[in-house]
Amino acid sequence: MKVFFVGAGPGDPDLLTRKAERLLRGAGICIYAGSLVSPAIIALLPPAAEKHDSARLTHQQVIDRILDANGRGVDVVRLHTGDPTIYSAIGEQIRDLDRHGIDYEVVPGVSSFQAAAAALRWELTVPEVAQSIVLTRTPGRTPMPESESISRFAKTGATLCLFLSAHAIEPQAQMLAGYYGKDCPVAVIYHASWPDEQIVGGTLEDIAEKVRAAGITKTAIFIVRRETQGARSRLYDPGFKHGYRGGKI
Repeated sequence: MKVFFVGAGPGDPDLLTRKAERLLRGAGICIYAGSLVSPAIIALLPPAAEKHDSARLTHQQVIDRILDANGRGVDVVRLHTGDPTIYSAIGEQIRDLDRHGIDYEVVPGVSSFQAAAAALRWELTVPEVAQSIVLTRTPGRTPMPESESISRFAKTGATLCLFLSAHAIEPQAQMLAGYYGKDCPVAVIYHASWPDEQIVGGTLEDIAEKVRAAGITKTAIFIVRRETQGARSRLYDPGFKHGYRGGKI
């Protein structure tokens, strides 16, 4: 018996990895977050598969279902949105599986920040503008480490992708304007890649008002990227020499 921590991707079934789809189509038992995983992903499960919505379960109840499956020798697909290594709490589940001697595997998935950037048609690492991407969130029920405040990351000028932060967009936008400028382009993407995907674009000065008007309060990602007008990569500049241009491979 084995537990597969599978990345469900951002929502569009076409963005599943081939391995994730294969595991879903052959699953005997699937534990998933019903409030976050797209119904189109759940529809890939066999009709006879046991389906457990983890949104209604405690951590121990999830582990109990895995232990029951282990006793019956049935593999479990533990389905997490996006990529299972980001804001998924797989670590605490893995610790319990290790304690019980249960085998497991982590299957990566496309993250919502990637789907959001694709929907915006934005490059997140722009030459001489930002070469780093910060994936973070605002404090909530789970506090942030003191050294990881958004203001500290903002000082670097890196592209920011804020998860779980739509509810706090007004104070965050005001704070970030002090580092990126009030005219800095930003976007909030609700349900990236879902049929009801919604994109709200603006600047740090007006984005909070626009998001409020759109009624977006959750399941959205907030991307801040400095102005990129005129930025060009040297990679394809005719005067830039590298080991793969003009030589034999």
